[in-house]
Amino acid sequence: MSPISVSQVQSSGNSRGVNQSGRTAIAVESGQIPPLLGASLAELTEWVQQQGQPAYRGKQLYQWIYEKGVRSISDISVFSKQWRETVANISIGRSTIHYRSVAPDATVKYLLKLADGQIIETVGIPTEKRLTVCVSAQVGCAMGCDFCATGKGGFKRNLAKHEIVDQVLTVQQDFGRRVSHIVFMGMGEPLLNSDNVVAAVKCLNQDVGIGQRNITISTVGIRNRIRQLAEHHLQVTLAVSLHASNQRLREQLIPSARPYPLDELVAECKEYVQSTRRRLSFEYVLLAGVNDLPEHASELASHLRGFQCHVNLIPYNPIQEADYKRPTPNRINGFVSALKEKKIAVSVRYSRGLEADAACGQLRASEV
Repeated sequence: MSPISVSQVQSSGNSRGVNQSGRTAIAVESGQIPPLLGASLAELTEWVQQQGQPAYRGKQLYQWIYEKGVRSISDISVFSKQWRETVANISIGRSTIHYRSVAPDATVKYLLKLADGQIIETVGIPTEKRLTVCVSAQVGCAMGCDFCATGKGGFKRNLAKHEIVDQVLTVQQDFGRRVSHIVFMGMGEPLLNSDNVVAAVKCLNQDVGIGQRNITISTVGIRNRIRQLAEHHLQVTLAVSLHASNQRLREQLIPSARPYPLDELVAECKEYVQSTRRRLSFEYVLLAGVNDLPEHASELASHLRGFQCHVNLIPYNPIQEADYKRPTPNRINGFVSALKEKKIAVSVRYSRGLEADAACGQLRASEV
């Protein structure tokens, strides 16, 4: 498979214009109105007025989209039947559940079918006090991580803002409870779709009502993209997937990391912490005999000293396409101890949904 450049993957443009008053408006491109999901109250109010409806219909539409999770304008009973028929062809922008599986720990994996027939994965992870959604940012992934099922399938396209927000609403409706946390750790590299991801974060915060501090964006690390993310001044948590303690090993595990040296990536991470004053997390998948030795822990610690960060260790979750093994508990504990001796904050995350192929690194757009 030929490599995909950043310019090929990065989102181009958006479906919202700016009117003469300076407010964002729903734009019409090529004679088509974009899906309404993702629009703000002001945008929806302006749109219904353009359709000859009173302004208060905008708030009703907003409530039915974000609070009731309506899938079609035809189902909004507070609107007149005549007007519903007039705008029946306008899309809300909801996906359909193509496949759903439940793991013994109650984690639910969804395959969602988008308007163009593409399939993405979303995971709902419940606990007594939380409902976390693991969302996808792209259809497929161009990063090609050797231990990840998503990367084996290649990259197809970026997700639009409404397609990201829809995943959260789908899980919320299916569970019948409010989503409290969101992690951008599903399919794809979020910072190669940064425009739509940032827009979705703002919508999820302002319109769906999820605090930005409860949202995590995960990235393998794309040159200058962490720096650009900092410019948005979001209150999200940034999680950077290292998975290796040196550049040679990182290139072996993450081929796309070749043009971006580890030292440069860590330096950009330090800038992010200084700029945002937010602690940064480093994700590190432990692969038995590959990156889990004491010398790897010591080498990793040498990169991370001197700034506010935390290491999140993830014991490898097996996939059919790779022969890596999960380390033994003793090896995992030894790695943790080695980092703690170097004064590095560390924790171990045992992924949920393992039995349903819904855990970290297992997501693929298939039922197998």
